[in-house]
Amino acid sequence: MEGSKRRIVVGVDGSTGSRAALRWALGYAEGCGGRVVAVFACGVPALIDVALMMPEEERVLTVGERELRKAVDETCAESDTGVPVERRVVRQDAVRALLDEARDSDLLVVGRRGHGRFAQVLLGSVSLHCVNHAPCPVVVVSGPG
Repeated sequence: MEGSKRRIVVGVDGSTGSRAALRWALGYAEGCGGRVVAVFACGVPALIDVALMMPEEERVLTVGERELRKAVDETCAESDTGVPVERRVVRQDAVRALLDEARDSDLLVVGRRGHGRFAQVLLGSVSLHCVNHAPCPVVVVSGPG
């Protein structure tokens, strides 16, 4: 039954770190019989540069949908697990979107760093905030593995 499967939410922004998180989530879901929900946040500050170039909300969401589809399709093809992935593009900042999705989830998976402006930071602000505030266990995937 679909409702009894473990719900694993993973933040995907197209970065190497988020793709590693998605690969990890797919492997975990395969092992526990879970399902994956890939979340792409299209809010400030995630797509601020795109939003400034394309002020129409629909166009911003279209970019998010395209990026999510590309990341999920390519990562699923590489992992070859057969785990179904629900795709959600959310018009919120990444932290709020992930914490909201994590409310009804068994696990939240994030990459150590995404597309943030401070790539040298050991743990990105989104992943750090999720670790400190998520209502479920959080896995932070550290590399492209």
